[in-house]
Amino acid sequence: MGFSKAFPKTVRGTSYPQWEEIFLTDAEESDADEQTRQENIILMKECLKDAEAMISEFGLKRFQTSLLQIAIALFEKRASHVVYHKENRAKEKFDKLFGGKN
Repeated sequence: MGFSKAFPKTVRGTSYPQWEEIFLTDAEESDADEQTRQENIILMKECLKDAEAMISEFGLKRFQTSLLQIAIALFEKRASHVVYHKENRAKEKFDKLFGGKN
C-alpha cells in the first residue's frame, strides 16, 4: 500500500473543509525514500563526529559502544525525515491539484 495523506480543502458556502486524500505513486515514494536514505547517511556521519567531540570535550572514555550510543541518540533525534519528505511531496501534489489556496 502506498503512502497517503489527507489535506483540508476549503469549500465555498461551508465552514467545514472537504478532506482530500493524496496518494504518492511508487516512483514518488521511492524517490522520497532514496533522498531520505542519503540524508540519513550524512546525518549519521555527523552524529558520529558530534558524539566523538562530546566524548573528548567531557573527558569520557572512548569506548566504541559509548560512541555509538551517543551517535544513535543524536541520529534518532535528527532523523525523522522519511515521513516529512513523503508528507511534503503529498502537499506539493495537493497544491498542484487544488491551487495551493487551502
